[in-house]
Amino acid sequence: MYEQIASNVRKSWLLILLFVVLIMLVGYVFGELMQIGYFGVVLALIIAMAMSFSGYYYSDKIVLAMSRARPVEREEYPYLYNVVEGLSIAAGIPTPKMYVIDDSAPNAFATGRNPEHSAVAVTTGLLEKLNRVELEGVIAHEISHIQNYDIRLATLTAVMVGVVVLLSDWLLRSFWWGGRRRDSERGALTAILLLIGIILALLSPLIAQLIRLAISRQREFLADASGTMLTRYPPGLASALEKLAADREPLEVANKATAHLYIVNPLKDLRGAMNSLFNTHPPIEERIKRLREMSFELQPE
Repeated sequence: MYEQIASNVRKSWLLILLFVVLIMLVGYVFGELMQIGYFGVVLALIIAMAMSFSGYYYSDKIVLAMSRARPVEREEYPYLYNVVEGLSIAAGIPTPKMYVIDDSAPNAFATGRNPEHSAVAVTTGLLEKLNRVELEGVIAHEISHIQNYDIRLATLTAVMVGVVVLLSDWLLRSFWWGGRRRDSERGALTAILLLIGIILALLSPLIAQLIRLAISRQREFLADASGTMLTRYPPGLASALEKLAADREPLEVANKATAHLYIVNPLKDLRGAMNSLFNTHPPIEERIKRLREMSFELQPE
């Protein structure tokens, strides 16, 4: 379990580094083609920070509104409050605000920029179809997303994709604009930069999206492993995932913009090795397999 957590953290940081390198590379090529030098890189980073600001402060409210989630009081679902409060104490974070989505499809997600401004939303179908230990497994998974700042990371990667797409569009437009003429001695370098620019303009949005999806899948594995740290009972989450995988009822409020937040993909699953690259979640079978293989040494040393 600890090895899985450490491995997923390393892979996530590596993917983030690749994201930053991609943005800087596109910004540099754009700057060279437009003869503004390293200001292209600076411009790319400024745009990334500006776009991150709005996503950082308002993404949770937007997601909850899009999902038609409503606040829930303790009197309505006291056992949900008990589970969330107990696991929040175990995780060492403030108790998130609780929301319910009136939909019979079982699913859940967490949102919020940090533990102090977080929320957990569950569907009524999840509360009706899971038993206590399965519900604890799902809530622990979502609490782990909050504890690991995964929502902030997801917002950041979404912004990075937007920046890459924007810069790629600028690159394509710069070919039409033509830019300023280079000195004759720089002709070969300009030709190389043009070739690199065309390749980046065409492929970088796809590469950026693949990196974002890969980060999303790694954070799901991490939340599975971290969640079992809180419950000390991997079979609970494994059983919950099996039920959620078997339930084919669609989640009506879900869409492509919010699908990555849910514990399982609320949209139609993609199958096949190639299609798995474009999925927001790792295969449920692989997640269940890892949970079944986890073991704990709870005896004191």
